[in-house]
Amino acid sequence: MQVILFHLMPYADLDLQKSSAYDTVWMKLPNALFDPVKGHQLYNRFLDELEYGETLGWDGVAVNEHHQTAYGIMPSPIVTASALARRTTRAKIAILGSALPLREHPLTIAEEHAMIDVITGGRLISGFVRGIGAEYHTFGVNPTFSHDRFHEAHDLIVRAWTDPGPFSFQGKHYNVSYVNLWPRPFQRPHPPIWIPSQGSKETIDWASHPDRRYTYLQTFSPAAAVAKYLNLYRDTARNSGYEPGDHQLGWAVPVYVGDTDESARREAKPHFEIFRNRFLKMPFEMLLPPGYTSRESMRGIAAAKGSLSGDITLEKAVELGMFLCGSASTVRETLESYWRDMRFGNLLTMCQFGTLPADMTRANMERFARDVLPAIQKLGAETEALVAA
Repeated sequence: MQVILFHLMPYADLDLQKSSAYDTVWMKLPNALFDPVKGHQLYNRFLDELEYGETLGWDGVAVNEHHQTAYGIMPSPIVTASALARRTTRAKIAILGSALPLREHPLTIAEEHAMIDVITGGRLISGFVRGIGAEYHTFGVNPTFSHDRFHEAHDLIVRAWTDPGPFSFQGKHYNVSYVNLWPRPFQRPHPPIWIPSQGSKETIDWASHPDRRYTYLQTFSPAAAVAKYLNLYRDTARNSGYEPGDHQLGWAVPVYVGDTDESARREAKPHFEIFRNRFLKMPFEMLLPPGYTSRESMRGIAAAKGSLSGDITLEKAVELGMFLCGSASTVRETLESYWRDMRFGNLLTMCQFGTLPADMTRANMERFARDVLPAIQKLGAETEALVAA
């Protein structure tokens, strides 16, 4: 099992009283509530936490991209990944991911990812996403074209990484007479590509295709939904004529390890519930605007998440498997149980969430790294050895 420390970099110092006048912290929350001095402190704190993750033994660290929101103040994962590139020496750096349809030109992503891969000597994992629905409102981009733009941008990036240049690329959305990437990526043929998703059938069909076989990550969801979509990936791959490996599947989930089950829940409760019920909350039309996904996928996602439209307590989230919280033995045993049921080869642990302060985040990381991480990293080792042989 590959275990990666994932960070959203939320604006953890948000004035909760002032922000309560708005129904969401996405798009419409006035940026007057952002204090650059506090932002300076938070960015450096969060980067320190990711670097500490390497010290504690995580296999990699992960950053992502969101826009105009207190949920995650990382509009450019390239910036954060670049900062980590020179401050880490062993851990993989996962960009999960760059929102291809929202960028003006995919060649900038190809160049920037290649730079980080070369600087790190091949430690980059390239994640590609379409961006969640709210971000199409943010940029004024028509979500109806998001799949087309995503697929064409992907094709251009992969060709730029792998085909000798210069060559021309003529598409519907991007037309380039000279594609001649400098630098080329360190890893050959290119960095591994991971696809985070909320469960879109189109995304699963595309990622699992025999020509790609990309690692599919199910993001923050109830365990039953995670199992459903990971199994859908497996079934789709089998229908395409091959048996997918566990390394092609992953799960991203927030985690809090306390000294006991009781203390863990008591300590994490206010911070998790602010994360889930304030930072993550957005109107459904923001999450899935018309045209963003097919009717079939929208029905599936709505069915999986519809019961979660209201506020969720920590206790309910733990029951649903949306949050792993308890003593080290409880978290370890819970993860082992989920792994036996789902057989995912990549676990993305989010050890900071919402307003969780620095001292509690570090204590959480240290308890997880000492008493949970070694056992989880061993899961699937025999299977992976057989695959490698």
